[in-house]
Amino acid sequence: MSWLTELEARLTAIHAENRFRRRLVVDGPAAAEVTVGGQRLLSFCSNDYLGLANHPRVTAAFKGGCDEFGVGAGASHLITGHTRAHDALEVELAEFVGAPRALLFSTGYMANLAVASALLDRHDLVVEDRLNHASLIDAGLLTRARLRRYPHGDTAAASRLLTGRCGRGLIMTDGVFSMDGDVAPVAALASVCRRQDAALVVDDAHGFGVLGDTGAGTLEHAAQPIRWPVVMMGTLGKALGTFGAFIAADAVVIETLIQRARTYIYTTAPPPAIAAATHAALKVLKDEPGRRQKVLEHVNRFRTGARQLDLPLFDSVTPIQPILVGDSGAAVSLSRALRERGFLIPAIRPPTVPAGSARLRVTFSAAHDAGHVDRLLDALASVHAPVAGAGGGG
Repeated sequence: MSWLTELEARLTAIHAENRFRRRLVVDGPAAAEVTVGGQRLLSFCSNDYLGLANHPRVTAAFKGGCDEFGVGAGASHLITGHTRAHDALEVELAEFVGAPRALLFSTGYMANLAVASALLDRHDLVVEDRLNHASLIDAGLLTRARLRRYPHGDTAAASRLLTGRCGRGLIMTDGVFSMDGDVAPVAALASVCRRQDAALVVDDAHGFGVLGDTGAGTLEHAAQPIRWPVVMMGTLGKALGTFGAFIAADAVVIETLIQRARTYIYTTAPPPAIAAATHAALKVLKDEPGRRQKVLEHVNRFRTGARQLDLPLFDSVTPIQPILVGDSGAAVSLSRALRERGFLIPAIRPPTVPAGSARLRVTFSAAHDAGHVDRLLDALASVHAPVAGAGGGG
């Protein structure tokens, strides 16, 4: 068959397995309530955990950054694209998370690829949690090092995989697992790395800005300082509500990335206005700690109500609160039923999650209020039977 016919057959198979994905067209800014196709919906699927994506101080800083720097950087960081706004933000991010230095990237995906490719070669070994984000898995696959994966959260297995290697060793893990919402055992993994003379890379996309005493993330939450051999990746498009990512690490690691990381060297720098907006968002995070408290209060309120409904939740204390369904078709039907009631919660299906573990991924934001949480619980109560009947598929 021709390659177009083959592609069409693959799409048909995806349809038949209830795994076909469609993009939503959203009108207006990120918010607790959004408009999709003319329908006003209460959204519980955003990663804007602190409600900063449309914060007036952040949007004003973005507009001011455009006035000062224009809308594009004009070149890569190593040519003329590294502006005063970028440089100041790197210093501020490093200070905030307690690292010697930080380096900005256009996306978290690019940052993770950079770390693995710049720090490892074909004689080395990268060890990863089996439920890691796709960017970490791809980073391990694209480097010339050997890739081994350990059962979710199993630090003893991670240690065994590192034993007896010939070259350098690297453990890569999510800080907060994006589809389950649980927190990685980073303290135990850091201990393994110290014993095994290896390095630890923590993708803290969903922990940075939310966890820890100040919001510095999973490593702060676990009382682990950011120093070599610990490398942290944080994203700016989730809790801070802007765009981009950064690596925080020892100075020698940062200089190695600047010299060797292809996803840093060979791409245009992010717009300086984004850096200006992120500076403002970080200032709001520091000035308004109640935002972090508020979103975690929503989590507690939801989990209390969900237990009363006997909903099959995951073991998560973060703003990510998945509800296990199991069957992909049932998850899609449940998501559709909630949308008919005015709630936007997507069905997460394989291959994003393991087969038989389709779920509704509920996420909370400081933009929500307690009434929103109660309305969601009422809606889930009205569709409770499909959830209970489809659970247990993990």
